[in-house]
Amino acid sequence: MSTTTAMSLKEQEKAAKKAEKERAKRVAADEKAERKRSAKNGFSNPANPTRSIALTLVCSIMAIYCLFPFLYLLINATKTQADFTSTFGLGFGKTFALWDNIVTVFTYQDGIFGRWFINTILYVVVGAGGATLLSIMGGYALAKFRFPGRKACFAIIIGAISVPGIALAVPQFLLFAKLNLTNTPAAMIIPSLVSTFGLYLMWIFSDQAVPDELLEAARVDGAGEWRTFWQISLPLLAPGIVTTALFTIVATWNNYFLPLIMLKDQDWYPLTIGLNQWKDQASTAGGQAIQNLVITGSLITIVPLVIAFLMLQKYWQSGLAAGAVKE
Repeated sequence: MSTTTAMSLKEQEKAAKKAEKERAKRVAADEKAERKRSAKNGFSNPANPTRSIALTLVCSIMAIYCLFPFLYLLINATKTQADFTSTFGLGFGKTFALWDNIVTVFTYQDGIFGRWFINTILYVVVGAGGATLLSIMGGYALAKFRFPGRKACFAIIIGAISVPGIALAVPQFLLFAKLNLTNTPAAMIIPSLVSTFGLYLMWIFSDQAVPDELLEAARVDGAGEWRTFWQISLPLLAPGIVTTALFTIVATWNNYFLPLIMLKDQDWYPLTIGLNQWKDQASTAGGQAIQNLVITGSLITIVPLVIAFLMLQKYWQSGLAAGAVKE
């Protein structure tokens, strides 16, 4: 009896495997037919993609193009000044001087690079952090409250996005000069507090991520608007907050033209202006060429941004997709 039962189980197992293989073949045939229909109609199905050699080649070229400057920095940061000027740009020098270059960057000119680094962090934390907070609160209010002038606000925000920041630098300088705020940290922080793109992004994200029914339920339970915002809405806005924060952080960290016209005292320089000053040092009378320190400093400058993107990548991607599909 046990032998018969074992044979029956084996037959059932074989039959199940055979049925699974047939099902897999049918699924593969259906997917192939669906790809053909989509290609014929000019559409693609992200859930059932096709392999494209041309698209893979284009993506590979773009990846190389994006990674090439980082590779150049990484290689040349290991060279001495003599090797930098005498060896091929993508080849290593005779001496591996990465650690020596890092130490020299932080000790050159009485450690002014460290001051520039702290200044940049100050501008990012206060300026970009404040811009993110204002974008969150403003976008949430525009998405979830109805008030007179709401459409006018929308038109102003859209119009402000189309204006490049560099076009506003000179008017901002004249305004801050009248207020005697030039050559101070306020000249960097106050303009950084406004992010029209971040406000628009949080507006769209808040409209999609926070259901109106959830807010109504919280109000019925007696929660005030501030409590509803901080305890209910804010956790739902996490992907959009991270995305907005990354945009504002990168914009403030890489800001060049605004500090160039606002700041004269090198003790308040951010990293962008400070490294450019080192780069131009060789062209001044009696100046010393320190391209190896400029390259090493540039590598150190981008490391925090790379770490931030890698750590917050999943939130950033989901935030960028917010509002793409409307139910």
